[in-house]
Amino acid sequence: MASDSNLPFLWVFTFVLFFSHASLDFSSASPQTEKTLPVHLVKGLSRSRRQECAHGDYRHEGRTCCMCGPGLRLTTHCSVNQNDGQCESCATGTYSSHPNSQESCEPCTSCGQPDANLEEEESCTRARNTKCRCKKGHYCSTSTEKCLLCHLCKECGSDGVRVACTATNDTVCHDKSEVSGGNAGIIAGIIVPLVLSALIGVAVWCCRRRNRKQYTPGQPNGNAQTVELQTLNELQSKHMPDIAAALGWKNMRDVAMRSGMTTVEIDSCKQSAPTDPEEMTLQLLSKWIEKEGRGAATRLITLLEKNHKRDKAERVAEILRRGDAPV
Repeated sequence: MASDSNLPFLWVFTFVLFFSHASLDFSSASPQTEKTLPVHLVKGLSRSRRQECAHGDYRHEGRTCCMCGPGLRLTTHCSVNQNDGQCESCATGTYSSHPNSQESCEPCTSCGQPDANLEEEESCTRARNTKCRCKKGHYCSTSTEKCLLCHLCKECGSDGVRVACTATNDTVCHDKSEVSGGNAGIIAGIIVPLVLSALIGVAVWCCRRRNRKQYTPGQPNGNAQTVELQTLNELQSKHMPDIAAALGWKNMRDVAMRSGMTTVEIDSCKQSAPTDPEEMTLQLLSKWIEKEGRGAATRLITLLEKNHKRDKAERVAEILRRGDAPV
């Protein structure tokens, strides 16, 4: 039996052994606890980030899928996760300038139309359409970005140039009376700029007033008022192929959706000719005209104007004015 003098030593030894055993158990359990929780949280955060759509999303067969970015087109819709769909770059000669879920890209605009007097300012890329401009010595009466034909600038000869020709304005020549000199020329030099400024002010006011009328909800736009509308049968037989070619699938789909057509109706046209965009557009246009009835032409131009597709509206109006003539 241990003596009383050894009791303190035994108590200290026992305490040290107990403390060491407890520390080992704690250290063996701690790494697992520390590793499990943070990794789970990090994986959760990483998964949440991966599921975000960088360019927005769209609905397909009851699922939310991520859109393709500019310069890309959709090849496969998502199936399990919203970001497992497949996109690929637009082919040479085509582009897509906005995030989309389209299976085809838009064709690039050509600046080389015969007798249009246009030249290429910026080449077409996969994410941007071609930018055209008038050739030197020519001008366009509309915005150069939407110009289809440039006109030769006027030559003033001995009269002299008052205002030089620009990309959007023809040359302004001096009047005969100004060239002859004297007080009449001085007076004209004061009056003419004032008159031009007044005319420009009136023109700007008229344009603004016309634009406000064009985009007033429920009111027909300017193009629709000037077009001599055909009967429904004439519109279908004479104009539908040209109008479908001018609009393209994307614009026709937007018109159909704004008119209240269901996704099922639109997709049925797309599935009927998946490799022929013109045929898809023509079928959707036919179905839309059948739904709209006699007012289809006016309704089509109005929807294009409200969707800021004024160039497309003008093309449609031009087709209706020309009758049987090709675009």
